[in-house]
Amino acid sequence: MRTYLVVMDETEEAKQALRFASLRAQKTGGSVHILALVPQQTFNAFGGVQATIEQEARERAEVMANSAAGNIFAESGKMPTIAVRPGSPADVIRKYIDEHGNIAALVLATHAEGGSGPLVTHFAAHAGQLPCPLYLVPGGLSREEIDRLA
Repeated sequence: MRTYLVVMDETEEAKQALRFASLRAQKTGGSVHILALVPQQTFNAFGGVQATIEQEARERAEVMANSAAGNIFAESGKMPTIAVRPGSPADVIRKYIDEHGNIAALVLATHAEGGSGPLVTHFAAHAGQLPCPLYLVPGGLSREEIDRLA
């Protein structure tokens, strides 16, 4: 079964990548995995405060991923797999792909107005080292264009 991996955050680009991946999964009889990343904290607070900050970040990531999954389920009737992981984004994504040997593609989207985010930049530069294709959805596409292309 083809599994499309989408890294979910609160950006419009992530929503576009998710839409494309879910439509591709529908058309190919595949599935979608949503990977929500918990941002690493750049500072250390007192023990209890630090734990609270990290827990709140994890809860935000879980809510965002579950909301995105609910939208896919409402449209397709298939519930995606959800994972929430802390750590360095590129490392977490590579480890997830290695752990799940059925990933058919990593699906990311670019910004609509030039420039690319850090994940697109990183994985585009290292695409030859991935064990699966990298799909880059142009950020300037409309919903209708994504539907047509998927």
